[in-house]
Amino acid sequence: MANIPNILLIYTGGTIGMVKDYHTNALKAFNFNQIKEKIPELNLLDCRIKTKFFDKPIDSSNMSLKYWVKIVDIIENNYDKFDGFVILSGTDTMSYTASAISFMLENLNKPVIFTGSQLPIGDLRTDAKENLITAIQIAGTQVNNKPKIVEVCLYFEYKLYRANRTTKISSSQFNAFHSHNFPPLGESGVHLAFNESLLHKADPNKNLIVRKRIEDNIVILKLFPGITKQVVQSILNITGLRGVILETYGSGNAPTDKWFIDLLKVSIKNKVPIVNVTQCINGSVLLGYYETSSILKEIGIISGKDITTESAIAKMKYLLGEGILFKDFKAIFEKPLRGEMSY
Repeated sequence: MANIPNILLIYTGGTIGMVKDYHTNALKAFNFNQIKEKIPELNLLDCRIKTKFFDKPIDSSNMSLKYWVKIVDIIENNYDKFDGFVILSGTDTMSYTASAISFMLENLNKPVIFTGSQLPIGDLRTDAKENLITAIQIAGTQVNNKPKIVEVCLYFEYKLYRANRTTKISSSQFNAFHSHNFPPLGESGVHLAFNESLLHKADPNKNLIVRKRIEDNIVILKLFPGITKQVVQSILNITGLRGVILETYGSGNAPTDKWFIDLLKVSIKNKVPIVNVTQCINGSVLLGYYETSSILKEIGIISGKDITTESAIAKMKYLLGEGILFKDFKAIFEKPLRGEMSY
């Protein structure tokens, strides 16, 4: 007998949850308790939908560690009651949040699908309805009464992505997200089509572990031509700094000036891990491929390989929060933990 999936819809805030008051033209919050009345197409889905929302929905620009913990708390407290979860949030920081949640949920064996929209749900040309309906449909897709998707994903504009591979690429187009270094896990056309070979396979013998200890005191250091010693020094000397994401050129290249290398050496000596990620929208860090990255490899800079900046931040926060020792940090970071980088 087929199981009718129970899906929990979690609204954190963002454009997708807004409707226009046509008397005042002002945007107001959408009542997700009335979701099936407002979007009757959801009644066609073969699943039961329950809703839960933040007491005070937030703009995604205000997303922070405490809200990440709040999201995983909701999932943890409802994990045994539901077959899948759809999380609605603002798009501006969705890739950061979805990446973080992927690391915070270990041994996940149910779908967690992030989505949102570029236009409010009440707009005439909104993308909200399609994104929402299909995200719920994906979360409810089962094979032999088992979820098809067992990882954290992001669905937007007909594409299903591994969440920790995504980047927001547009503030004005409906195809606002892309996964530059990893193919989509699925596409929505006349039918839902999944890329079977790419889907994560869950271990049914492992129980969900929720990781809530996240380190917040890290920084991104983005290189640019003419960056000064004073700028780099002020960033690396931040009191209590625990980790650095170094955004380099091309395949991981950086200035070879002695002052620059010496500052990096001091941070590494002080047991502050530095992860090298590329500023390019696709491609990988290849430490040592060019002379300008060889010295970085020699002094112990960690290769981010083809990880996104968003995912690198989330991964570093997670590993530091878990208390990974500095001597082990490089080996652990350079291995894929949730499919966030290639081997």
